Amino acid sequence: LYFVYVHACVCVRVFRQGNLLLLNGALVKHREFFIRMGIYLILERLKTIIYRNLFKKVHLLLNTHQIPVSALLVALTMMQIEDVDQDETQCIVANLIDKGYIRGYISFQHQKLVVSKGNAFPVLSSFL
Repeated sequence: LYFVYVHACVCVRVFRQGNLLLLNGALVKHREFFIRMGIYLILERLKTIIYRNLFKKVHLLLNTHQIPVSALLVALTMMQIEDVDQDETQCIVANLIDKGYIRGYISFQHQKLVVSKGNAFPVLSSFL
């Protein structure tokens, strides 16, 4: 039971921090445990929400509603996401916008994510 509690705590911290590096490490290290518990695929699918939380942190750090896509790319690179480029970052952002996790649009001309000035990152309970 303690082992399950420890993993649950790690997962909560991962989601709150938007820490893809920690999640990927946990998925590799404890893969067999997550598969045995039947939650491995759920954790894989929740990566989308972790991307959202990571990008929200970038938004809060920059304190602007016009976020350069390059800043999001730097955040992904810091999380050691492999083989990610500007186009793939825009694709991740487009999927987050499509799912309603981010309110805004991508300005391709200026290479920026333009988010709503009010409630750009809706609370998770509004779409889960």
